[in-house]
Amino acid sequence: MIATMRTLLLAAALIAAPAAAQDSPFVGEYSPAEGPDVGGGLLIRNDGRFQYILAAGALDERAEGRWEARGDAICLFTEPKPVPPAFEKAEPVEVDGTIPTLFVSWPNGRGIAGVDFTIGFDSGDPVEDYTQDYGWTLPEDEKRIPRWIEVREPIYDVTAPRYELTDADGGKLHVNLIPNDMGVVAFDGACLKAGEDGRTVLHRTDGKLRFRKLGAE
Repeated sequence: MIATMRTLLLAAALIAAPAAAQDSPFVGEYSPAEGPDVGGGLLIRNDGRFQYILAAGALDERAEGRWEARGDAICLFTEPKPVPPAFEKAEPVEVDGTIPTLFVSWPNGRGIAGVDFTIGFDSGDPVEDYTQDYGWTLPEDEKRIPRWIEVREPIYDVTAPRYELTDADGGKLHVNLIPNDMGVVAFDGACLKAGEDGRTVLHRTDGKLRFRKLGAE
């Protein structure tokens, strides 16, 4: 996996048109230093551009854009700016002959498993669970009618405002997950700095990611 991603990064660099060279000690190729289950690569080019790929479990990320020097660091900016994925309410549909309480699907109608949700009622505790590709239906012994539903895709942290259900909804909800640029990281000044352990650290809004520079050890 890592070798394949490195090849993709290098291929992208060769295809790109050269621009004015920028001198920086960060120019070069990097691999993640976060453990055996994390693959990918980061390429900092001397024309002011970068490519980034990361695979960690079910998460796949990518980005490309420009970088600029800021003091003892360089900071990354994804270009063009990605359009984030979003949930969108849709018309109820039958799945295996019945309309589920909650059905989450792609725009092509294929169901999505693993979407976390919370269902609220007029009284009592809400119900929390996650969807299957055929949706999710309240147990037969549950006589309460859903009044609102919250959904969250956990891998890419896609959320939506709470869906308030009306009488016309009949206690059921169907939403499409519109992928847009799902998986493209919106770097907006994420800075790459030298770490104390000899690694290079990418400081993201959601944490830090360590890299080792290839050929530097």
